[in-house]
This record gives sequence, structure tokens and C-alpha cells, in this order.
Amino acid sequence: MTEWGSLARSTRWGAKLNTVDYMRDAVFFQGPTVRSQQTRFWLLLILASSIATAGIVSNSTATVIGAMIVAPLMRPIQGTMLATVLGDRRNLINSVLMMVAGATAAVLVGFVLGLIVLQDVTAATNPQVAARVSPGLIDLFAALATGIVGSIALIRSDISDTLPGVAIAISLVPPLCVVGLTMESGAWGEAFGALLLFVTNVAAILATGSIIMAIYGFSKLRLLEAPDLEAERRRRAKSYITTAVMVLIVAGPLTYSTTQVVINRDRVTKVEDFVADATAGTKWSIVSVTQLQDRKIHVIVKGEPPLPDVENVYAQMRADGLDVDDITIEFIPSYSFDSTGVIVSDS
Repeated sequence: MTEWGSLARSTRWGAKLNTVDYMRDAVFFQGPTVRSQQTRFWLLLILASSIATAGIVSNSTATVIGAMIVAPLMRPIQGTMLATVLGDRRNLINSVLMMVAGATAAVLVGFVLGLIVLQDVTAATNPQVAARVSPGLIDLFAALATGIVGSIALIRSDISDTLPGVAIAISLVPPLCVVGLTMESGAWGEAFGALLLFVTNVAAILATGSIIMAIYGFSKLRLLEAPDLEAERRRRAKSYITTAVMVLIVAGPLTYSTTQVVINRDRVTKVEDFVADATAGTKWSIVSVTQLQDRKIHVIVKGEPPLPDVENVYAQMRADGLDVDDITIEFIPSYSFDSTGVIVSDS
């Protein structure tokens, strides 16, 4: 048995590391039982995708969590990471193909199940979708953290490798199901946002996994057996650069999305303040201020006439630099009556 296949040692922190053979068996599709491994992967993936899609459509967080437990998509992603570190070209190709095929299958399950849903499933109608179509930098930070947990759990034998996988799966299969659902509904922009969330988590897992492997010394194992040390180092450098570029590529759209969220939130706050000032001391009160698609803002106010000075509200917002063409204020008269038909309150 090779040195890098049988390695199992304790670190300076006293933690015993799993052998490379153990990690290979955990994340690669190989060995005499490869057919049953693949069958199990596809069965669990289809079930997880179906459960996640059903949970998203019904807005059931508990059902989506059930899909996280079943989802097996973390295995080929970690397989891609480990194969990159070990320089295992064959398993790298196999893991990437399984990852891409699995992601495509999850999208197709979401799309097909979306065909039987009467109402379009979009961010405007479903909070589960809305939570996954506008990823920001915070999602990247969360993915980096969970990627570290998953990688450490794979390396160290004293940490369970089941719970971290469940924690990471939340950002893998559900977004892919959202991609399928929103594609079927014709919301291509939202589908791209959900796909960006998935790609963000994949890139973060690969990046953090490579770093953790290097910290624990596993990245040196391939170098020990390489016939051409310099060529292997160059190949390793290219792999790390590729992973870093992936993270930077997804960081761009995430930064833009985060910036837009901050800008839109500031606009909503300003509009709410202007309307609140205009209705202060009147019998009108704000019910809701909603950010709609295409940057439009809809304000609902209820109360009793007379109306406040609406023209002055719009003039103040225009003077503050807000695009008033995107702002709609809806006033809804509200009265309360007793059993005799007499008004008992004004709003």
C-alpha cells in the first residue's frame, strides 16, 4: 500500500486523521460496489429533489429540511475537491460528471413537477423561492464556513461526517429545484439567481476544501510520488488558481446583488418615512410598503378621509432624488360598525 493511501496520523492538536483510502471510499464512486453506489446516489437524488420541490411549492420548511437529509449531492462535490488535491484525473472527471448530471437531474425534477402546479411558482408568490433567487455576499460567507466544516469532518475521524453534509445540502438541492420551478414559470432571471446560489456554494466548498487539505498536509502526498516534481507543482498551482477564479467570478454577481439589496432597502425606508410624515396627525396609517419587481414600490395606507396632501408627498420624494414613477401609494378607506350599523371607530 502506498504512503498516501495508508496515511493516518495525529496532528499537533491531537486529532487523528482519516486515511486517504477512507476518504476516497467516502467520496469517490469506485470499487467492486460502484454500481450499487451509483444506484443509491440517483435514487436518493431523485427522492431529495422531489421532496424539496414539494416543500418549496407548499412553502413547507420542514419538508425542505427532509430533502436536505436525503440529498447526496455533496459526495461528488467533495469528490471533485479530493481528486483535485490528490491529482486523481480519472476520479476528477467522474466526480465532475456526476456533479453536473446530478444538478441537471434536480433541475429537471423541479421543472417536471412544476408542470402539474396550476399557479406559477415565483418569488412573488412563494417565500421559499424568494429566499433563493437573490443571493448575496452573505451566502458566499456562509458557504465558505460550511465548506470548511464539511472538509474537516471528512479529514478528521473524531468529527461526524453526517451532520455537516446535511448542513451543506441545504444550499445544494433546493436551489436547483427552484431553478426548475422558475424556468417552468418563465421567470428566467429568478432561475439564474437560484443557479448562481448553487454555483456559489459549489465554488466555496471546492475552495475551502483545497485549503483545509493543504493545512492538514494532504496536498503534499501527491508530490511525494510524482515523477516530475516541478510539473506536478505547476499542475497543482493551476488547479488552485482555477478554484480561486471560480470564487472571484461568483463574488462579482453576489456583490452586485448585495449592493442592489442595500439600495432598494434604502429606497423603501425613505418612501416609508415620507408617507409616515404625511400621515402623522391624521386618521391614516401605513399598512405595508412592498418592493415589487422592476424596482417598483407599492405603499398601502388605510384610514378615513380627508386624504393627506399626496401631491406634496410626491414632490418631497422627487426633491430627494427618488423616481416617483416607480412609487404607488394606495389609500384604502376603513370604517368599523357595530351591530346597529353605527360607526364605532374611524380606522
